[in-house]
Amino acid sequence: MLRDVIEQDLQIFFEHQYDPEAHRMAAFRPREHEEFMVHWRTKILGDPAGRKRTIVIDGCVAGNICSWDADGRRFVGYWIGREYWGRGIATAALSEFLCEEPIRPLWAYVAVQNRGSIRVLQKCGFRQIGDIELGSGEVEEYCFQLDA
Repeated sequence: MLRDVIEQDLQIFFEHQYDPEAHRMAAFRPREHEEFMVHWRTKILGDPAGRKRTIVIDGCVAGNICSWDADGRRFVGYWIGREYWGRGIATAALSEFLCEEPIRPLWAYVAVQNRGSIRVLQKCGFRQIGDIELGSGEVEEYCFQLDA
């Protein structure tokens, strides 16, 4: 289900993050094409400490999942194309990814309205830490943590 990210995946990732319903659900401002590609090539693929994987279902790119370091903590995030929502793919991908990612604790932020992603994190053993936080762009988010 998971494989290394290749350059050809980036266009599909761009299309996934540009879907209006997806960015409304994630409370995430979509990046324009050039900004998106630069971000992925420099910040994600260019980060040797980060782990990045493409999620593949039936030979098709369904999304991505990554971990990175920020503020002294290790974070995980994922993005699934809307056509793959509600099929257990995010839960299966995160479960597989957690077997590859050795660092604990692992942290995740999720927009309060993103009930699907909240359930994915909970099914994979993450627990909510604290109350609603105001994240970047003043988005209301929950913070989740996965302990050792």
